[in-house]
Amino acid sequence: MSWLDRHHSIAPPGFNRWLIPPAALAVHLCIGQAYATSVYKNALVAHFDASLTEIGVIFSIAIVMLGLSAAIMGTWVDRNGPRMAMFTAAVFWSAGFLVGALGIFTSQLWLVYLGYGVIGGIGLGIGYISPVSTLIKWFPDRPGLATGMAIMGFGGGALIASPLSTALLQFYDPAFDGSAGWVASGEAVGKLFLTFAVVYLLYMMFGAFTIKVPAPGWKPAGFDPADVKTKELVTTAQVSARNAVRTRQFWLVWIALFCNVTAGIGILEQASPMIQDFFRQPDGTSLVTAAVAGGFVGLLSIGNMGGRFAWSTTSDYIGRKKIYIVYLGVGAVLYIVLALFGHSATALYVVLAFIIISFYGGGFSTVPAYLRDLFGTFQVGAIHGRLLTAWSAAGIAGPLIVNAFLDAQGEPGQLTAAAYQPALLTMVGLLAVGLIANLLVKPVDSKHHEPDARESAQGGTAMAGKDSHR
Repeated sequence: MSWLDRHHSIAPPGFNRWLIPPAALAVHLCIGQAYATSVYKNALVAHFDASLTEIGVIFSIAIVMLGLSAAIMGTWVDRNGPRMAMFTAAVFWSAGFLVGALGIFTSQLWLVYLGYGVIGGIGLGIGYISPVSTLIKWFPDRPGLATGMAIMGFGGGALIASPLSTALLQFYDPAFDGSAGWVASGEAVGKLFLTFAVVYLLYMMFGAFTIKVPAPGWKPAGFDPADVKTKELVTTAQVSARNAVRTRQFWLVWIALFCNVTAGIGILEQASPMIQDFFRQPDGTSLVTAAVAGGFVGLLSIGNMGGRFAWSTTSDYIGRKKIYIVYLGVGAVLYIVLALFGHSATALYVVLAFIIISFYGGGFSTVPAYLRDLFGTFQVGAIHGRLLTAWSAAGIAGPLIVNAFLDAQGEPGQLTAAAYQPALLTMVGLLAVGLIANLLVKPVDSKHHEPDARESAQGGTAMAGKDSHR
């Protein structure tokens, strides 16, 4: 497998760095399918005769494994390069769908937990971080733009997967008659998983074999690393992954990300049934059909994807700390309005949810650049991987908060907007905690800096290998 090694993917002189974003998007658009699970959530509830919480655990396990695998494998990804990492992610992600399909066909829920949750979750984590640090190295002059380009694909994955899932479920389910209350069969979901296993494997392999890393010492024409020091919180020093987790700044950013993600993930995981419940009529019917709800998931995906690019790019101009104030402070106000008045008009609900999810996506895409500002480019991929444990924790907390409140309120398909208010107002409190943590972020003390501050992360791996053996 030596053809996957880093030295086989070093870019030749004169290579155009704008060819790298499509390779990164190839992976992130595929693993972003995780945000479209709400499309077939009710189908799995009916197939396994389970509760919303039991089915929500599938998504939670996947996000937990994303954070854990990113944290554990972060240094490995930095050392071996993006090609090896993206190849490995493709294998795990596709295998997760295959095992998950087996669990659906045999009515064994634990196999879906193992497949999509554990195995697929490992693919999520490795695939998520593999192109991010590479793009930061290709765009040291615009790290927010770079991370926005990479991570917007993850947010936009549901834009493709949601309508595609709905269409394939209708195709695979012979009982579909076009009715508004239709729920796909378990067999249809199993066939959907098999389809995704093949399609995503092929597309992620395209990304793996087109990705390139910059040669040692490369930098964009006209770029002076000293210029970045003039910006707030930005350092030209370097901090190892081992030392970064010992700093207060790492854990403050961890808390800010956790609170932002927990709030947003609760809405995304419940997106399709939530909009139907918000506009449920006294007779139990909803003004929003299943097909329209599936389209709403796709619309949220646009907000998620667009927010990851637009807000992260904006952070290059106003700073990461200030943009996080927007995510957490303004976001808290929007959650209050959604909880109290979101049911009054579909247009208001859609606009509020769209902006909220754009903040959610922006938090993800901004955080690698935030880490680069605080800790330098040396092992930023490994530091990012460790920080994604916040996503793991949020992947448990967000769905559990929402699903626990909903399970206590009534049965799926019978809930109303009032059932969501306790969960949404709980998220407001979390966002307030995250806002305080972000306001406390200060520059990293020099005692945590590496003695040799050379930009080894630009192309070499000697320092990364040295740290990994400490």
